Amino acid sequence: MSQDSPNPQAADVIDRAGAVRSGEELPIDALDGYLKAQIPELRGSPEVTQYSGGASNWTYRLAYDSHDLILRRPPAGTKARGAHDMGREYRLQTALAPRFPYIATQYLHCEDEAVIGAEFYVMDRIQGIIPRRHLPRGVDLDPLQARQLNDNFLDTLVALHGVDYREAGLESMYKGAGYARRQIEGWNARYEKARTWNVPRARAVRRWLEAHIPEDAGACVIHNDYRLDNVVLDAQDPTRLIGVLDWELATIGCPMMDLGNTMAYWIQADDDGFLRKMSRQPSYLPGMRSRREMVAAYCERTGRDLKAWPIYEVYGLFRLAVILQQIYYRYHHKQTDNPAFKNFWLMVHYLVFRAKRIIARSGI
Repeated sequence: MSQDSPNPQAADVIDRAGAVRSGEELPIDALDGYLKAQIPELRGSPEVTQYSGGASNWTYRLAYDSHDLILRRPPAGTKARGAHDMGREYRLQTALAPRFPYIATQYLHCEDEAVIGAEFYVMDRIQGIIPRRHLPRGVDLDPLQARQLNDNFLDTLVALHGVDYREAGLESMYKGAGYARRQIEGWNARYEKARTWNVPRARAVRRWLEAHIPEDAGACVIHNDYRLDNVVLDAQDPTRLIGVLDWELATIGCPMMDLGNTMAYWIQADDDGFLRKMSRQPSYLPGMRSRREMVAAYCERTGRDLKAWPIYEVYGLFRLAVILQQIYYRYHHKQTDNPAFKNFWLMVHYLVFRAKRIIARSGI
């Protein structure tokens, strides 16, 4: 893949990595030798930078003269199996790529931890804009363009859910019927394990979810972390998606559960101040659909039923509350001192409150 665009205006808004964090450096000589043995056409010496986003796997950019590569590895102190399974992430993307044109070219997966001290995989860098909390300066979308981006984002999720996972060779990821039950029971257990004294027990929400576990609305490839800040936009046309990132949580499961997860992050323009402060993607732009409109449009495109939507919506909010609480638990017990996590417990309260409000209005 080519390096940064020669168009200065486009180049200014393209997402870039920064300096490698202290203690997370790569052994460049060993890595360079290994990669050149595996990718003979590789030329030059790599300029190594690191992406700061995300709280899980470490992601580096290796800018060679001939190639622009991304390396992903698990954080120090963990093993590649389970939550940080590099091989699984690599194989899933490799299998999806012929059927879903938003996957970067995958080059290799290395199980030999002697090379850099951990398992890792390498792929092409998709060069473009990543729409984080705010669009980059210089990227201004009018309401019609924002709606086009919104609908392209939604259509890409619909396309993913339409991939035949059997034809893609991903049958081994399917654990059978009961995905919704496994998820709801699993997140309930995780919340109990991670709960601290200053967050609610959330008994009413947890019991309601367990009492209203829906039947799976089919089985398909789901991303499980599909957000605007996990996609790449064309720098020349920021309404067009050219890549989908961060496949660590992807699996075969219920598409409506996946939509519930996506909507938990979707902040709209008329949300209250606290919720807007939680925003990490520009879903609030004039022209963007509301959550209600997003769900209706998804169901119209897929023929799926809206009747049980409050269950999926509450599930998405509660799952997000558990994720934030798991992070806060580490801060509370001084396993991390990142000040960004200090007030996550307040967000947990708010998400539980929102879930209870939806339950009260649902009529279910």
